[in-house]
Formats: sequence, C-alpha cells, structure tokens
Amino acid sequence: MNTKYDSIIKSRMSSESYEKLAALKNNKVMEFIGLFIEHCNPASVYVCNDSEADIQYVRDQALALGEEQNLYLSKQTIHWDSYRDQGRDKKNTRFLVYKENLKSMETMNAVEYEQGYNEIMEISKNIMEGKPAVVQFFSEGPTESPFTIPCIQFTDSWYVAHSEFILYRSAYNHFLKLKESEKDEIFRFIHSAGKLDERGNTVNLDKRRIYMDTQNNIVYSMNNQYAGNSIGLKKHSMRLAIKKSGEEGWLCEHMFVMAAVDKEKNRKTYFCGAYPSACGKTSTAMIPGEQIVGDDIAYFRNIDGEFRAVNVEFGIFGIIQDVNAKDDPVIFENLMKDQEIIFSNVLMGPDRKPYWLGMGVDAPEEGLNHYGQWQKGIKDADGKTVGVAHGNARYTMRLDYLENIDREGFEAKNGVKVEGILYGGRDSDTTVPVEESPNWKDGILLKAATLESETTSATIGKEGVRTASPMANMDFVSYPLGEYTINNIKFGESVKDTPKIFSNNYFMRDSEGNFVTSKLAKKVWLHWAEGRIHGEYDAYDTPTGMIPKYEDLAALFNKYLDEDFSKEDYIYLFTFRCTKWIEKLERTKAYYGKMDPGTPKEIFDYWDSAIEKIKAARDKYGNEIKPGDYES
Repeated sequence: MNTKYDSIIKSRMSSESYEKLAALKNNKVMEFIGLFIEHCNPASVYVCNDSEADIQYVRDQALALGEEQNLYLSKQTIHWDSYRDQGRDKKNTRFLVYKENLKSMETMNAVEYEQGYNEIMEISKNIMEGKPAVVQFFSEGPTESPFTIPCIQFTDSWYVAHSEFILYRSAYNHFLKLKESEKDEIFRFIHSAGKLDERGNTVNLDKRRIYMDTQNNIVYSMNNQYAGNSIGLKKHSMRLAIKKSGEEGWLCEHMFVMAAVDKEKNRKTYFCGAYPSACGKTSTAMIPGEQIVGDDIAYFRNIDGEFRAVNVEFGIFGIIQDVNAKDDPVIFENLMKDQEIIFSNVLMGPDRKPYWLGMGVDAPEEGLNHYGQWQKGIKDADGKTVGVAHGNARYTMRLDYLENIDREGFEAKNGVKVEGILYGGRDSDTTVPVEESPNWKDGILLKAATLESETTSATIGKEGVRTASPMANMDFVSYPLGEYTINNIKFGESVKDTPKIFSNNYFMRDSEGNFVTSKLAKKVWLHWAEGRIHGEYDAYDTPTGMIPKYEDLAALFNKYLDEDFSKEDYIYLFTFRCTKWIEKLERTKAYYGKMDPGTPKEIFDYWDSAIEKIKAARDKYGNEIKPGDYES
C-alpha cells in the first residue's frame, strides 16, 4: 500500500507485523497507525491478528514489562493503577465538537474542536517515546453480523491490550473481509499511559485527558491507566456508538441482556435492563436460576421488524468489592479458579493471593496494593487510612466462564428478540417494586426518563439526595438529551412486537427505615413481568401504569423463594403516592430543562399532562391510592 506514512510504519515494526497491516488493504487503518507512530513516537509497534500466539504475546509482554504480576494461581494476574487513577475522570472526559454544534452540547462537557484537538495533540507529542506499542483489531458485538462495529486500538499499555483481548472479540479476520464501503465505518482509539514512575504508574495525571470526537469516530486517551479511562472499546466506544445510532436509527444502551427462564413451561424470555450505579443492575442480570447474555452494554436493531439485541462485549470488567461466596456465588466461584483473570487494585498478600473489600475472607495485614507496600493502618499523604483494596477495584474475566451464560444468545449473530425492558431506580418512598407501562412512549417518558438514584447517609453523609439519571445513561449520552429521548421513542415504535416496559425499585423502606423485602425479591418482580408478557396475570391500574395483584405475587414468592408475602407488605409497597410522583416529574422536567434547553416541547407537554392526571386522581382518591382502588 502507498501512503505518506509507509516508510515510518515499516521502520517501527517487523516485516511480519507490516504484512498483517498490508493484507487489510485499508488506507484508513494505515493512515491512523502511521499518523500516531509519527506523532507519539513509539520505539516499536507490534500488530496483532486473532491468533492465540499473538494473544499470548500480549499476555507475556504485560508481565515482562511489569504492568501485571503473576498470582498464586498460574493463569491469574494482578495490575495496579496509580493511587490517584482509580476511577473515571469525568472532568477531563470531553467531547470535541465543531463550533457550529457547540451550543447544543454546552451542558455535556464539550470543548470546541480545534481548541481540544490542538491540546490533545500537544499532550500526546512523543508520549510513547522509548516504549513498545501494540495495535489490535476488535469488534463491538459479534463479528460479521448486522450489529458489528469494527474497532482498532493503538496503545503503549500491554495491560490495556491484555484486558481488551478478554473483554472483546478479536476481529482481524473481520477486517480482512471488510467491503470498500465499510472501511470508513471504523472506530479508532489511541491511548498512552504516558511517562511512568518506578512502579510503572502514570506520572502526569494533571495532563490526563480523554477526548472523544464523535464526528470522526476517534478517541484520544492520554496519561491514564485505570481501565474506565484507558480501554477504548468500553465506555468511550459506547459514546461513539450512541451518536452513530442516533444518526442511523438504532440504539446503543447502558443495559444488560438476560433471559428469564420458566422451566415448568420450557420458556425463555429475553429482557434488557438499565439501572443507575448501585441500583441493582448486576444483581438483576445475575439472578440465580436465570441466564445472562451480557451485563453492561447492548445494541438494539430492528431486524425484520423485530426488536433484537446483542451484548456488545465478550467479558466482564466488574467491581469486585462485596463479591463473596454468599452474595455472588457464581462470580466468586470463578474468581477462585485457575483461569485467565486480571485483578486490579486489590491486595496481593505474601501468599500471592488476591484480597479485596467485602470478600468474606480474612485478609493478611500486609502486602502490595494500589498504594504500594501496604500494611494494616497505613495512612496516605492526606492522612487517610488506606484500605486493603480500593472500593472501585475490579476483575476482568471472560463472560463465557459463567455456568449461567445463555450460550446461544451470547453468540447469536442476529441477537436475541427482546420482549421486556426494565428500568430500575433507587428511592425509599415513591416508585413501586414493579410496574408495567401501558405503551412504549409512556414507558420511555414515565419510566426511563424519570430514573433517579437516591443516596444514603452511608455514601455521602446526607440522606435522600436524588440524582437524575435518564435511561441510566447520562454519563455516556453524546448528543442532546431531548433528541436522544425522542430517538428512543421512535425506535421502539418502529418494530412489530414492541417490548413491554417495566419500572423497578428494590429499595422501598418501611417507617423504621428497613428494606421491606429481601434482595432476592427481584426474582419475583422479574417473573411477574415475564408472566405479563405472556398474558398470564391480570393487573390493577395506577395513574402511571399497571401493578400486580396480591394473590399472584404471593404465589410467586412461594414458588421461587419459598417465602410468605404478607398482604400488609403488599399494600405498603404498591400504594401509589400522588404527591411524591408529582414531585418526581417536576424534578425530571427541571433536569431536562437544564441539560437540554432544546428538548422538544412535546416531551414537557406529556409530563404536564401526566401531572394533571395524577392531581385529578389525588383529588378523587386521596394522596395515597391503595392497590385496586384506582380506576383509569
């Protein structure tokens, strides 16, 4: 191939690596790699294909360069990010936006394109000097399917490269088969950990930047190692895909994909679900007895009139705090096996075993962790006691290790047909545990757009603060919120068998502040929703939807949990609280008004109409409407 970068590409890689690139016959790929070889100046570049030999080379390099260390179990490794690089850097994660589009993105941490581009290119100049780099090819979603988005990653972090081989499907062979018309549809990611200290950690965290150009599908990530900042194919790619889907008429959502299984009826029903952080997303996707397809990101497409979904990813980048044998037996069991897992920011004890917060196992009193040499009671420079592990410590693992995986759905090129969507928030006094929306539009505007997460005194020192999180996706929405909401409505209404939408809330408390039901009650709410999809249960109307009848829930509690469910608890949980709902809708209106002043008037009119409906119900039935009392 002939590009202006051909000479420099050849000078930095072996003939074998160069031949892998040349075989793609893709000028866009060559120009991307050539530009950043010239600009970032790595000592060498290794090009990976899909072979086990290349995957093993990446594993070996991560160990040889000190980015990972072997643990007691031979296939497990551990990695530590800098003590100050332990989570997503929201402040410095910004959108590069052309000047003419900047006004509509002002509330979404955008920077004017030329200004941001010049800054990131200055920061990244020679940033890889003296370091070996690697190029990989991946697919978002299954390869060679209607969902596939081809991606290329260029990084000097072999820990990042190793993580991505676990988390995503290697797709060099897919790139070989790209048609000419598809070669411009590639997502590109350039990452550097930057200058490193003696522990191999990023030094210049003040110059940590993650800049996303959704107009040209490229992400620049510099001076960071934490995977949420450095792994391009995860949340960075998600932002690119949300913008792309909005332009093309499909959806990218922050959702799990799972199957509710009714063994008696030999029936499998697919659900997707969106929950803000700490609202039950992972625990719902992993309900015992059900099957998982994916735990984090889903693409939705209309295929032959059907609402179909794929899990974008191949693995799990999961929070490890409180994963223990009692609460998360499936995950915990896998973390104890000798299989390929990367632990990050946990303690490596003198026995070379990993230890984390909430593990349910006594940890040693010394070892190595994200702080460095650690011992119990040690304090950091700010006088803060350093724990055994960080609260955001993670594990990186293949999803298909799990026994409860739905293997057929996981590999399906055309995805799975989705019949139910769950939107779950967290509040102590407003939203009932499960409620069905009467239609798709109502579900998006009254269930999805109104999602909130309520803090507790244990988290920030002030209880009852409710954070708006429409679609549980606000950290990643990459174009104006009102337009994004309208596109959700349009997509759901475009398919023949539109899924039913349900709201969830697992966090209702009684008058003494205790949770009313156990953690496993979510299995009952799921199976009521599954039964509604198949026309098996009647329901009571409320001003915002339909709720279960007591006798159906009592039978489900008995069937699935072998528990009694009292009529008293039922009435308390499923009472409709009019004033609370009016306040919730007013908060939603205010949030949309702040985040997107251009939100279409029809959305606000819809909420105003819902408020008037609730006020009329309050006038007729009183502020608290018990199940069965309301008539629509």
